[in-house]
Amino acid sequence: MISFRLSLDQFWAIVVKDWRAELRARQVWVSMGFFALLALVVFNFAFDLRVENKASVGPGALWIAFLFASVLGLGRTLGAELDHGSMDRLLLCPVERQVIYFAKLLGNVVFILIVQAVAIPIFAVIYDVPVLTPGIIPIVALGTLGIAAVGTLFAAVSAQTRAREALAPLLTFPLVIPVVIAAVKATEALVQPVANDAPWLGLLLAFAIIFVSVGALTFQYVVEE
Repeated sequence: MISFRLSLDQFWAIVVKDWRAELRARQVWVSMGFFALLALVVFNFAFDLRVENKASVGPGALWIAFLFASVLGLGRTLGAELDHGSMDRLLLCPVERQVIYFAKLLGNVVFILIVQAVAIPIFAVIYDVPVLTPGIIPIVALGTLGIAAVGTLFAAVSAQTRAREALAPLLTFPLVIPVVIAAVKATEALVQPVANDAPWLGLLLAFAIIFVSVGALTFQYVVEE
């Protein structure tokens, strides 16, 4: 019980530290938000969006924008920590590596969700797609958790390399493709329900559980290399 309480205190201490640092700097989530909105606007003009195909094209554009914005933010978060030496100091503390991973994961998920909370209403207006319903919440939450779980792990892998800006996306994109596909299909099903469609929300939940578990188990080996 005492060990669990200490781990929980350490977890929230790391989370609060990251939130305070980012709220002061505002570099990561501002750049993520700008990138996501820019991508949505470009996709809107690039695609020939008629009334009959907005519901099928829009969710794909939305999640591609979220994916690229998320990877951009995840890479910068851990990269800045290593540049300032704060990650090294954190690893010297008597804290379990899984606690660090979950704290970093929660911080990244919150930053991504803030960007999505701004981008989704704008997406609904620009693309005229009815996604502003309660059903979008579990889709966005599980999709974001799956992307962030993989991105946080590989951001730590690539953070100590010179080519981290290019390496992190190359490592992350192949693994999160199933998450993005499931999220796109779940969003499409929300906009245009299809009878006997695949349980995309269940697949998102399964992917999130798998990727979070793998990330927690392997994070200690990644950061100690």
